[in-house]
Amino acid sequence: MPFSLIPHRVFDHYGDITVQFLKDQGITLVLSDLDYTLAAKSTRRPDQALRNWIAELSAAGIKFVIISNNRSGTRVTEFCTDLGVPYQGHAGKPSTRGLKAAMAQAGTDRVHTAMLGDKLLTDMLAANRAGVLALMVEPVDGAVTLWQKVLHALQAPFKTASRNKK
Repeated sequence: MPFSLIPHRVFDHYGDITVQFLKDQGITLVLSDLDYTLAAKSTRRPDQALRNWIAELSAAGIKFVIISNNRSGTRVTEFCTDLGVPYQGHAGKPSTRGLKAAMAQAGTDRVHTAMLGDKLLTDMLAANRAGVLALMVEPVDGAVTLWQKVLHALQAPFKTASRNKK
């Protein structure tokens, strides 16, 4: 299992990841973190932009599963039920356990899977360890708390390395 914190690509927002980009990469399954990747942690329900993006993926034959480390399953369950997508809770990222379970459930292998997230030490490390395409987004609503600002600053060199990859 490779130990790498460098994402394959960094995007400003999940909506910047197009169906065509995913198809060009051979992706048929997108695994995604929830908090700060798709919505702020305080957001209880998905917005229309997220619904539209997932509908585009689905129309193109790309499956979508939320992978969450969230300790309280209530919010994740409500969010995913409202969105109409499956989820893998208590994923234990950076462990690959949750990613592998979701891939098996979707009937897809690592070569055709992407992991979308906002954190290097959980989402990107899990993606790289699992051998899936690691896609990073800037956190929704940006860094708010002092810890988030520190973490955001520490991630900057790895994001730059990703942007400089050929």
